[in-house]
Amino acid sequence: MTNEAAGSYYAVIFSSQRTEGDHGYGVMADKMEELAAKQPGFISVESVRDASGAGITISYWESLDAIRNWKQNQLHQAAQEKGKQAWYESYNVKICKVERAYSYPAAGHS
Repeated sequence: MTNEAAGSYYAVIFSSQRTEGDHGYGVMADKMEELAAKQPGFISVESVRDASGAGITISYWESLDAIRNWKQNQLHQAAQEKGKQAWYESYNVKICKVERAYSYPAAGHS
């Protein structure tokens, strides 16, 4: 993913504010991450959440079609509905094309 030669790909940026309490969120979040990883076109996922419940999850995909297919997955849709009912005060989704990526230290160097 951090190799410039790999070409472009897409990032889905999901920023959210959680409600208080877990209400099964942790288990479902783990299940969704496992399920996403099995979807065609999935590359990887990164996620952080602070003590106030604010969080950002970024999933990386090979194509817009892969993102559409993930959004239409029935188990993912059920989790989205539960999120609206119990887990999130608010959320925002952005889909971006990643043209280039790099990191420090560069891969293969320590």
